Amino acid sequence: MERPGERLKRVREKLGLTYRDVERSSHQIAAHRGNDEFIIALSRLANIENKGTIPSIFRMYTLCAVYRLEIDEVLTWYGIPSGELVSEGLRIEHRATHAAGFGLQREVIVPLPLDASMDPAKTTFLSRIIRKWGKLPLSFLNGWEVKEFRYGVIGTEDWSMYPILHPGSLLAIDDTLRKIGGAKWTSEVDRPIHFLEHRQGYLCGWCSLQQDRLMVQFHPSSQKNVALYDWTEIDVLGQVVGVAMFLESKLKRSIRSGATPAESPDR
Repeated sequence: MERPGERLKRVREKLGLTYRDVERSSHQIAAHRGNDEFIIALSRLANIENKGTIPSIFRMYTLCAVYRLEIDEVLTWYGIPSGELVSEGLRIEHRATHAAGFGLQREVIVPLPLDASMDPAKTTFLSRIIRKWGKLPLSFLNGWEVKEFRYGVIGTEDWSMYPILHPGSLLAIDDTLRKIGGAKWTSEVDRPIHFLEHRQGYLCGWCSLQQDRLMVQFHPSSQKNVALYDWTEIDVLGQVVGVAMFLESKLKRSIRSGATPAESPDR
């Protein structure tokens, strides 16, 4: 198997670049960035190509810029599967509800092309067409353009909006919908849920205004009291507009471990 350094060497030679050319270009990038860490000396480049030296993140940036390479691709040469960053992160459970900083540029597996027999309006068993799946940016699902959302994850010990939002749920948050009140709703399912950041972390809940304070209500089954915040100590990040969650598996796992929503008012 070709080593990463050998691949970089082959790219450099195809571009007709000498060690001196790369070093000169690295000085240009370092000057532009105001950081000498971007500089690649001749001896360092030789070690990267011939001795398997792993470039620092700064030098990797320089090499990708000079060689016109995608940095995600070069990372895979060194055994770092950057395309799996999102799924890797979501497999790691956190007790606290939090924002997810993954961008929409990353690729996820979605049907491509769509099966002729697949009707997006009808419920479909996707496993039967999995062989026809490909990769597309997350911002395009089934050919529909989706606005850029922010993301959050409900902590594995956060039962505040259960059973509407289960612990461990992945949330899509529309940060253009920050206004509290005004939306018409007739049931708890229709009532807008907002994703909020405060000094101790993040939370989700139904929000309403009480004079100059923000009142956050949680699902009755959580047994959590209503929370009141001054506007100076909380920020409305947006409204929850989508959710991906397991139904019973998370709950059963918590019950087996001796933890249930009713045991603690904080869950």
